[in-house]
Amino acid sequence: MWSPNMAYVLGFFAADGYMTENKRGAHFWNIQITDKKLLEDIKETIDAEHKISIRPMRGNKKPLHRLQIGSKEMFQDLLALGFKQGKTKSLVVPGIPARYFRDFVRGYFDGDGCVWMGYIHKDRQIKTLTLRTIFTSCSKEFLAEICRRLRLSFVFGGVLSKGKGNFYRLTISVSNSLKLYDFMYNHPVLGYDDLFLERKRIIFEKFIKMRP
Repeated sequence: MWSPNMAYVLGFFAADGYMTENKRGAHFWNIQITDKKLLEDIKETIDAEHKISIRPMRGNKKPLHRLQIGSKEMFQDLLALGFKQGKTKSLVVPGIPARYFRDFVRGYFDGDGCVWMGYIHKDRQIKTLTLRTIFTSCSKEFLAEICRRLRLSFVFGGVLSKGKGNFYRLTISVSNSLKLYDFMYNHPVLGYDDLFLERKRIIFEKFIKMRP
């Protein structure tokens, strides 16, 4: 059954999740991220009893935390929504009810999006404070559909471009980044506490406080 938090988890899975089937025919879906607190929130949302494992990384990199769910039923549900094993290039936007699309977008943004605030025109007498929001994916079609559906929610101006690697970017400039902020964070559904990464939301709010 759809809910804001399930839509968020699905968006995050679209960014940072993957599906596997082992030689014995067991089916798994996995999310592997550095932010343990968020993964614990996701675990609670899907009412899972599975343990979160930890994978140390070399150097000063943060360890990875993984939640692996063994469930053929959930695996089949993901297939029905259009997800596949090795989904990187074939990623699609599932048919999410319009009222929960903001939660899906916020989940994907927390996984494969970023927001940048800084000054441009530093060589001029007056510097310009700016804000950019970027979604990334190896699927151009996925980002194009995100852009199309955001426009239905009055978030315009996304520019789709090819990155230097095997991926694409959807870049949203200042005014529409602020509309995206409002869309993702300011319309909670009664009875639900939104899931989100605080460090990303803070950048939007810092810009709002600092801009002229």
